[in-house]
Amino acid sequence: MIDTEALGAQPELTGENVVLTQLDETYFEPAWQALHEPEGTRFTGTHATFTEEQIRTWLSSRPGLDDRADYAILRKDDRVYLGDVVLNEVDADNRSASFRIALTGPDVFGKGYGTEATKLILDFAFDVVGLHRVSLEVFDFNPRAQRVYEKAGFVREGLQRDALWWDGEWHDAISMAVLETDPRP
Repeated sequence: MIDTEALGAQPELTGENVVLTQLDETYFEPAWQALHEPEGTRFTGTHATFTEEQIRTWLSSRPGLDDRADYAILRKDDRVYLGDVVLNEVDADNRSASFRIALTGPDVFGKGYGTEATKLILDFAFDVVGLHRVSLEVFDFNPRAQRVYEKAGFVREGLQRDALWWDGEWHDAISMAVLETDPRP
């Protein structure tokens, strides 16, 4: 049994360099800018375009959900928005969820923020919510993210060939997962 109340209440999670806090409409401006960062949309495989109204509505609908957790990643010392991290597609019967993370752009890549946010959300997923399995997909052209996921305990489980068409080329999606019983670094 998982704790869906923990998902709905979504407590703030604090690490050494980042704080994870409820994602909501107060983060519209930096989230909107991040949606227009070409490298970020490539890493997430996002072909869709969104209106300001769609994003505002989506952000305002995040608090209080008991079937997912949407967190803003903030730098701890000045609370600058660095991106978002999400547990979604929660399957209560099988105690599993999907994971995704998106940082705002190259200015915050390679500084350890993504690694720390990933570890914080996994601790929340396993120790508070009671999940057994958290899975993700990462594209073959993003080895930096693959290393981050491995450092957080994710294990490569499979390959989905030609899963993404981007800039005139097919790319594979790598499936990874971590279990509550796996060692966590």
